[in-house]
Amino acid sequence: MKDTFKVNSISKLHELLGYPTKPAHPLITLIDFSKVKMIKSETSKRYILGFYLVSLKKLSGAGFKYGRKDYDFSEASLLCMAPEQLSIVTNVEVETYPEGWGLYFHPDLIRSSFLNDKIKDYSFFSYDMNEALHLSDKEKNTLYAVVETIKEEFSINLDNHSHDLIISNIEVLLNYCKRFYGRQFITRSHHNKGVAAQFEKLVADYFDSEKVKINGLPSVKYCAEQLHLSANYLGDLLKQETGKSAIEHIHYHLIEKAKNLLLNSSESISEIAYELGFEQPQNFSKLFKKKTNMSPAEYRSTN
Repeated sequence: MKDTFKVNSISKLHELLGYPTKPAHPLITLIDFSKVKMIKSETSKRYILGFYLVSLKKLSGAGFKYGRKDYDFSEASLLCMAPEQLSIVTNVEVETYPEGWGLYFHPDLIRSSFLNDKIKDYSFFSYDMNEALHLSDKEKNTLYAVVETIKEEFSINLDNHSHDLIISNIEVLLNYCKRFYGRQFITRSHHNKGVAAQFEKLVADYFDSEKVKINGLPSVKYCAEQLHLSANYLGDLLKQETGKSAIEHIHYHLIEKAKNLLLNSSESISEIAYELGFEQPQNFSKLFKKKTNMSPAEYRSTN
């Protein structure tokens, strides 16, 4: 098994990247990728970074893999990563990074702030690499202005207000990313409608097969994998296109299947629950009542 290198400090990150300057702050840094000089290697390297990353990259001569997905960065695009995610770098050359920047910040930077709880709402941190955000020049300039403000706060203007201003500007940066991803969902609406239709067919076919009885309810992760997407990206896409979450769509098909079984079979409610993948029949009854305002027995007796 190949070694996996864990990088949990900003100083170690600078060392890994061969960065020419020392960190100005122990928990956050802005990397100019044109100054990165990683050690040349003909083999792949596996890294787990203990940071959040917001980066705009355009790479050539290197292959990157984030999780299971390959990405070549042939176009400049925004990529956000959460801590403890596996990254694999292949074919590293000295001049790997021709342009771009990356804002890395440690979870400890935001741990005692309002952003610590809010950051889980920025679902793009769990998107796959091939779901990176492609930006217009205006959008790139907007983000760069914000990260330059953040850099100035952590490297030049350190005082009693610096931490709050750094956190506030990181929030501004993430909100812009959220806005720009929303724009991308809209501009890709035609494609996304196709994905939404594929998802609906996938779930419907799942409930019409023996899979639900054997494997239980389909998870969002399972559906996303079948469509070659990350679970978060699929969820956000469906929310944008339909106004409903992925799990709401799954529950809709489940309830429709349950209604058919309740009215068109003599099976007991417990048997139907097991057939729909529930280990505990009371969990099925609870969900059914939540979605229909009737218990399974009430629905069967009144229809």
